[in-house]
Amino acid sequence: MDLKNKPQKLQRRTARPVLKSDAASVVKQLEGVGKVINEIQVLPLSPLDEGLRFALYYNIYDHNALQPLSIRALPPIHIIVENGHVTLEGNVGNHTQKAIAGMQANTVSGVFSVTNNLQVEGSK
Repeated sequence: MDLKNKPQKLQRRTARPVLKSDAASVVKQLEGVGKVINEIQVLPLSPLDEGLRFALYYNIYDHNALQPLSIRALPPIHIIVENGHVTLEGNVGNHTQKAIAGMQANTVSGVFSVTNNLQVEGSK
């Protein structure tokens, strides 16, 4: 990987504050990394949102079409919850899986809205 001492920007959201600093530390150690611009957003600590994350995970990955995705070391659907609003990020194998994940998320009690940003592998 040739980074040519260019600044590297980190952009994501996390519910775990320590991940923001840990990610920056790891990237800084990569050969060729110049400056690290850490724009990772730490989501507000909320027991309601944390409960929704667990309910969403089980509701999404319990569906027959999505169960095979749950056994991966890093499940491909990232569930982001901020004040009851849900965003699904990541990659799935087909449009059916994307639609099912969105529908399953919408059925969880306490969810105000769902934004389905899942990408289908191989689609542009």
